[in-house]
Amino acid sequence: MASLTPAEKYNIISRNLQEVLGKEQIESILAERDLNIYWGTAPTGKPHLGYFVAMTKIADFLQAGCHITILIADIHAFLDNMKAPMELVGKRAEYYTQLIKATLTSIGVPTEKLKFVLGSSYQLTAEYSLANMKLCSKTTERDAKKAGAEVVKQVESPLLSGLMYPGMQALDEEFLGVDAQFGGVDQRKIFVFAEKMLPAIGYKKRSHLMNVMVPGLAGPKMSSSDPDSKIDLLEAPEDVKRKLSKAFCEEGNITDNGILSFVKTVLFPLGSMNGKTPSFSILRPEKFGGDVTYTVFEDLENDFRDKKVHPGDLKKAVTDAINTLLGPIRKWFDNDELRQLTEDAYPTPKPEAKAKPVKSNKPAANANLAVDVSRLDIRVARILEAKVHEANPNSFISTVDCGNGDIRTVVSGLAKYIPLAEMQNRLVCAVCNLKPGKFQGVLSSAMLLAGSSPDDSIVELLQPPAGLEAGDLIEFEGFAQADRSSPEKLNPKHLIFEKVSEEFKISPEGLAQYKDLQFSTKNGPVSVKSLKEGRIR
Repeated sequence: MASLTPAEKYNIISRNLQEVLGKEQIESILAERDLNIYWGTAPTGKPHLGYFVAMTKIADFLQAGCHITILIADIHAFLDNMKAPMELVGKRAEYYTQLIKATLTSIGVPTEKLKFVLGSSYQLTAEYSLANMKLCSKTTERDAKKAGAEVVKQVESPLLSGLMYPGMQALDEEFLGVDAQFGGVDQRKIFVFAEKMLPAIGYKKRSHLMNVMVPGLAGPKMSSSDPDSKIDLLEAPEDVKRKLSKAFCEEGNITDNGILSFVKTVLFPLGSMNGKTPSFSILRPEKFGGDVTYTVFEDLENDFRDKKVHPGDLKKAVTDAINTLLGPIRKWFDNDELRQLTEDAYPTPKPEAKAKPVKSNKPAANANLAVDVSRLDIRVARILEAKVHEANPNSFISTVDCGNGDIRTVVSGLAKYIPLAEMQNRLVCAVCNLKPGKFQGVLSSAMLLAGSSPDDSIVELLQPPAGLEAGDLIEFEGFAQADRSSPEKLNPKHLIFEKVSEEFKISPEGLAQYKDLQFSTKNGPVSVKSLKEGRIR
């Protein structure tokens, strides 16, 4: 762009990046001509919202006059521990190309200015193969494993294909004829490897531009291979709402908060494209502070830290913003041709044939079990004592009697809702067959069930009827009880509790229900203190 100076171009290229390697080299090139940049993506799992971060930067690069190549790295997808089977990788490459074009178009980025390249179009040539062999002759196994540690799936006995991945990504810089490669900061080790190894086989060293990583809903980053950490670009509105409602978003916590980080890394940069002032609105009743609009992210972050913005209000605002963002992409794919492409790239799993029953004293395999309340071991339990978590004043650490001498430690995020005095020597409902896990540094071996109002402003523990003892059954008409003699420990990765609990609710009469069935005990139904309607978590 003739109207921009080299310094102005560099500022646009580098803004909002986490790190730049080779700044001086980029500035030297910009003094003479526009920069050639490539961004690559391997067509493995379905692309997610984190791709908007890359798309906004591609918009910046185009504004700065850069020439952009988008590499659909089909060979890499197969090499990475076979994340994309060879028979599907071609269709997934087509799917990624369409989805990236839809995403860029939805935010006003002209795709005709981009060059799309399929990795297999040059990575299978004799010239590339010879260069790859030269690179392999200079690369140790240790260096290859180290370079791919943050990107390539790590296993105990890695396949040779995974060790080839970093070297091929480095060679792409040469064969695509670029000055710089753009990617997430998780690619840093591959970028450093490329800067070291390309000169070793006679090629020039390139620069590298690194974006921040978008945190997942329940982990360090959104990942295409982990469906529970991310929201797909074609996610249905109701699924966006469900995933956001269950995402970790602790009141006042601005450090480990994927939802707040998404606003920072995606929504505000998108809102500021083309020189516009970003705007993020939270709509709420006057009694909870009324509507508020933020044009600076730090103001939202400070209000959330100071508990002026409730997690429920933030989740609702982000849910609305995401569904608005995804609307044009869903519309792009709303035709028979692209629906068929989606099915070809990601075939609907066929139901597995049920295995013939085998007599055994062991519980049956879990693969074909129904996902319903019969999978949960929900019991009447008694909190013997509770104390505030030393490292987190919003949580309790409770000693809980689950019956028959089964005493467990349970961590719960209830301290901001329930007085400590009400957590002593009381009956509760506990899910007792979840796999124990560390929560805020303490091993927690059960989950206490609580009801919450629709806006999460009120939370109350479920209340079994008086006269019961720890270990007494909680039953659901028509459903068998979980086997306590040899209980199934629910793996959190399978999300059994999360799926079943979607059907939990508080009735208008203040009773705990699964679907329309009461949480029943021998002394009557389970209730809550004061709530009339709400969810159970």
